[in-house]
Amino acid sequence: MLTRRHAIRLGLTTGAVGAVGAAGGLFTTLTAGGAAAAPRAAAPAEVEPFSVPLTVPPVLAPYRRTRNADHYLVTMRRASAEILPGTRTDVLTYNGTFTGPTIHARTGRRTVVRHVNALDMPTSVHLHGGNNPVAHDGGMMDTIAPGRSRTYVYENRQPGATLWMHDHAHHMESEHVYRGLSGLYLLRDPAEDQLGLPSGKYDIPLVLRDADFDDNAAMVYTMDDSENRTTILVNGRPWPYLRVEGRKYRFRLVNSCNLRIFVLALSDGSATQHPVQQIGTDGGLLAAPAETPVLVLSPGERVDFVVDFSKYAPGTRLTLANMLGPGPSELVGQVMRFDIGEPTRDRSRVPAALAALPALPTPTVERSFDLTMDEPGSGGHQAYINGRTFDADRIDTHVAWGSTEVWTVTNKSLTIPHNFHTHLVQFRILERDGRPPEPAEAGWKDTVLLFPGQTAKLLLTFDSHRGVYPYHCHMIDHSAMGMMAQMKIS
Repeated sequence: MLTRRHAIRLGLTTGAVGAVGAAGGLFTTLTAGGAAAAPRAAAPAEVEPFSVPLTVPPVLAPYRRTRNADHYLVTMRRASAEILPGTRTDVLTYNGTFTGPTIHARTGRRTVVRHVNALDMPTSVHLHGGNNPVAHDGGMMDTIAPGRSRTYVYENRQPGATLWMHDHAHHMESEHVYRGLSGLYLLRDPAEDQLGLPSGKYDIPLVLRDADFDDNAAMVYTMDDSENRTTILVNGRPWPYLRVEGRKYRFRLVNSCNLRIFVLALSDGSATQHPVQQIGTDGGLLAAPAETPVLVLSPGERVDFVVDFSKYAPGTRLTLANMLGPGPSELVGQVMRFDIGEPTRDRSRVPAALAALPALPTPTVERSFDLTMDEPGSGGHQAYINGRTFDADRIDTHVAWGSTEVWTVTNKSLTIPHNFHTHLVQFRILERDGRPPEPAEAGWKDTVLLFPGQTAKLLLTFDSHRGVYPYHCHMIDHSAMGMMAQMKIS
């Protein structure tokens, strides 16, 4: 399924290629960082794959609606959730649910969210992918003290997109997100509503995460440990199944893992390819659907895609397979299963034109950013942008408001993948290693994946808000280890 051409395009040839994976392609293992715990031979909890049904995160209802705004209340608190069947796990939550609740927002209509911190440590709530003033961005040092609350206001002056909220308190964000402090924020707009895409119960979020559980079903957290987080969860359920009708479905993939990168494909257990139609990415819809055999997501990235299950005979079972390690392929090589039922009436469509992407403006400034990290075996446990670890008192990049810039970002680590996330601005990828981006990456992005040795050129325009915002690796164990910097837009 994962062809040699796609492997080279993604940069997977820089890693150590191991056994053939579950989808009949390359099962590649990449080093995540320099401080990983020793890998175990197998997951401690015995969970039969595809034995639990997929559940959909609850939709949060506003407690108040005005003429131009919806008001929500979210409490950050500890809870006990059934993740592994028949057991309970202590988690950190928004409103007591794992995965957290979903907020449905509308372009042009304000969303007001009051977050109450009922935990015993500071938190900060970042709307990932949102274009918001500094006071409502949820920065890493702008925290909510235990017992206090904070109200975030989102004007939603941006195209419809699959966004998500997560904790961003520096040095704590890694463990907080790992243990559950995240939730979906689905921004819809009228233009998208007119396209006729699958909607309602046929528009399903798939929030991916991985975890390490001990024999008592407790989550084990070790900084920068990608080897042992081998239980794959979708919407908080381990390796679930979903019964689908024989019609089109829209799926919204969110990679909420700390470190794991997914290379996903539909598999029926044979060598047959089952391409999907990718329709959106981080910042919203693509200009046109992109048919692709694989979906690639690093932590923080989102992908919207459509599958037409009417092409398959009732009773067919398709696995959403993963072709990238680390971890045993029998565990991390599969994500979930689709059990296909009888055909049903379907008026939805995937039009040839989805969204109008504006012409690329002419840049006036060019900058370069090198991502590095202490390699495994070096004895160090820090991560760097341009050779420096994060300092909250330092401004690393001064940007003129209204300017358009080209940022060339290079992963100079030898064995460790990274990605690069910007707050406030969505960007367009101009090049990957000197080549134009694939159609699936041609839309608006806020996070870009870089395997060892890869370079990406990004075009960014800073014309919305002024102030100090971070940019960082969104393999968030790496950002907690220092791979983060600050830009001042003025």
